Amino acid sequence: MKKLVLATGNPGKLREIRSLLEPLGIEVLTQAELGIAEAEEPHETFIENALVKARHASARSGLPALADDSGLCVPALGGEPGVHSAYYAGRDGDREMRDRANNNRLAVAMRAIDDRRAHYHCVMLLVRHPRDPEPLIAEASWHGEIAREAAGGGGFGYDPLFRVTGRDCTAAELDAEEKNRLSHRGRALQVLIARLRAEV
Repeated sequence: MKKLVLATGNPGKLREIRSLLEPLGIEVLTQAELGIAEAEEPHETFIENALVKARHASARSGLPALADDSGLCVPALGGEPGVHSAYYAGRDGDREMRDRANNNRLAVAMRAIDDRRAHYHCVMLLVRHPRDPEPLIAEASWHGEIAREAAGGGGFGYDPLFRVTGRDCTAAELDAEEKNRLSHRGRALQVLIARLRAEV
């Protein structure tokens, strides 16, 4: 496989995924570069939403498609924001504005809660063609807790509030290489890459 389409419009995800796939000689195109609109994500599980996105991008591009669906899950909030992580505080504004609003909403929701455990979860899914009956699927989680104060200028999404287990910092304070090594998305993609290599 020399080329695939990435079913996301999130520039942070694109940077992370490209940096992991480029050493394999796989050219990663985005669906935006190909004029493909983002798919609806109507489901309540990460795996269902990832499959919808991958099939949509593959059908419209004629290429293999890679999609991830991921989010932050907070047990004390009943698993929220979960699959609704990107739009937890609504759909107004650009991605940076939504990230700020999402973080503000999460900080307020957690203000009086002592159980601050949280984890990111990622489903990474690749279809070779739109009707692929055997998509490659990999999952990973990244555990931590919700910080009392946001910190760090790196990453995206909830990273400034996600204090990493075993590190005295938030995900937004990690450099890109370390984040790719530790994160839910980086580890899920490594599993997927291993499965791709096994097919060659």
